[in-house]
Amino acid sequence: MEDEKAAEGRSAAAWSEDDARFMDEALTLAREAAAMGETPIGCVIVHEGQVIGRGKNQRNTRKNPLYHAEIEAINEAAGAIGDWRIEECTMYVTLEPCPMCAGAIVQARIPRVVVGAMNPKAGCAGSVMNLLDEPGFNHQCEVVTGVKADESRLILQDFFKELRAKKSVDKEG
Repeated sequence: MEDEKAAEGRSAAAWSEDDARFMDEALTLAREAAAMGETPIGCVIVHEGQVIGRGKNQRNTRKNPLYHAEIEAINEAAGAIGDWRIEECTMYVTLEPCPMCAGAIVQARIPRVVVGAMNPKAGCAGSVMNLLDEPGFNHQCEVVTGVKADESRLILQDFFKELRAKKSVDKEG
């Protein structure tokens, strides 16, 4: 696990027990998304030790490309705070944010983002690019990666393995 954290660009000291605990809450939401037939991604936003925003991927259920876990959590957190600026908060997300979500995170002024698994195909917190630490923007985020990365990856791998198996059975049947 130490090698995994180092490989993802952060030291083991970059995250705490609280980070692991809140990532567990995001993982619970990812499992809920999987049970709904959604890509299993979960997200929570924490302010002063309390979860103020929750989200899970619901693009298929809602038939809308905007229903990513991060967007739902940002909407809920903004309502809880009563402002579009979600400062002094930490976002915990099981999969590295896509370009849309990374942009929303920057716009919401979230100062710290904790990521489970990295996303080499669409990740914008360091994999493909890092929109969260773009010096040209008026806000940058601290990004901590690798928190519960194995669990985050496994949920996704199992989901897609089951999806492929189901599609194979459907083709045969």
